[in-house]
Amino acid sequence: MGPQQQLVAACAALATLTFAVGLRMLVVRVTEMRARRIHPQTVALSVERAKRLDDSRASDNYNHLFELPVLFYALCAVALATAHLPAWLPAAAWLFVGLRIVHSAIQCSYNRVMHRFAVFLAGFGVLAAMWAGYALSYLAA
Repeated sequence: MGPQQQLVAACAALATLTFAVGLRMLVVRVTEMRARRIHPQTVALSVERAKRLDDSRASDNYNHLFELPVLFYALCAVALATAHLPAWLPAAAWLFVGLRIVHSAIQCSYNRVMHRFAVFLAGFGVLAAMWAGYALSYLAA
């Protein structure tokens, strides 16, 4: 696979993670609502869900997959649109995706905050370095 295909594959892997967490959220939420006989209308707003539902791990993680990863998708789109793909970019992209997978695994399971936070910081640092490195390499080209 070439660098463009690697970048698209990394984006597809992160999108697949997002869909998987979304399905996990659906299963957890429907199961809890059925078990506790919670009518869907009573949890129509996030403030109501927070009061009535006990397990928000998958839901919280699903939301997180639309925060920092948006900057990842944007960088990949810019790189593909400009056809400027530094040799290091696909490897860095896969590193970021791997860290997001670990972050999701922690948050959707045992949810130890300091473990999750360390992985978040690593991903944040990788993505910030990716953007800085990309901008510098693009401007130097």
